[in-house]
Amino acid sequence: METSVLGRTGRQVTRIGLGTWQLGGDWGSVTEAEALEVLDAAAEAGVTFFDTADVYGDGRSEKIIGQWLASNPGWNGTVATKMIRRAPEPSLAHATAENFRAWTQRSRENLGVETLDLVQLHCPTDDVYDDDAVFDALDELLAEGAIASYGVSVETCDQALRAIARPGTATVQIILNAFRQKPLEQVLPAAQQAGVGIIARVPLASGLLSGRYGADTEFPADDHRNFNRRGEAFDVGETFSGVDYATGVQAAAKFSRLAAQAGVEPAQAALAWVLQQPGVSTVIPGARNPQQARSNAAAAEVELPEQFISAVRELYDASIRPEVHHRW
Repeated sequence: METSVLGRTGRQVTRIGLGTWQLGGDWGSVTEAEALEVLDAAAEAGVTFFDTADVYGDGRSEKIIGQWLASNPGWNGTVATKMIRRAPEPSLAHATAENFRAWTQRSRENLGVETLDLVQLHCPTDDVYDDDAVFDALDELLAEGAIASYGVSVETCDQALRAIARPGTATVQIILNAFRQKPLEQVLPAAQQAGVGIIARVPLASGLLSGRYGADTEFPADDHRNFNRRGEAFDVGETFSGVDYATGVQAAAKFSRLAAQAGVEPAQAALAWVLQQPGVSTVIPGARNPQQARSNAAAAEVELPEQFISAVRELYDASIRPEVHHRW
């Protein structure tokens, strides 16, 4: 699979990685055996970038990856994790050097590594981005060897731009998909200019862009697509990219027809669309089974025609932009 340099980390990673939120929870039940099979399938397909967080299943995702790493010492890949969401709120009051040290130590133990490849602040509140002491504390972890690089995972484009301006920020993780196109305007160009890597998350809009869901689809009670549709548990933009479900289903049906006209499966078309945006380092779709992991990885070989790209822009402008563009 084609690789790119992941921003200021200097690491080569595959253009398609693997998001592992679902291996921890909030996406319905995934057994440990199933999770390990997903990791196996992704690695066999050439994936060299896994993204996790310390709160995914209260560390379950990290521990499963750590178990897999111990059994696969020959895998020459990068594991990114996140921190700050273990605090009562991800605010400046909790973004302390003491907390950072404790959280990184816990992640090191979960993953079974001495140095974390990449640690990202996990969608902190606005006040965190402007405080010099926060980034001084991250620099201390670098100097101590606890982490090799740090970045941020953001909710809004404004937060991304503020993080990119920080000289130590190696990467920015942001929601980017056919239903969330605002980052194309300023964030991706700014990241390119600064040499900051872009990790594109939620590339399938929580599965909407796969074309598998309809108006009557029911999701399990422990799936965020059931319990967070109005932001009851966390930022609503993380669920269906903040798009009203009924609106999203209708727009996704149109997206699927465009993909069919291009001769591509909808999910692969959605991933390829992200990859064709200048400035994207890697995209991190999740997978709940080996087949999904292999199919996602294969999307790296898809080249979409310009006609498809233009049609997706028109679909976004007509159906999605009024709901999401001004919010994130």
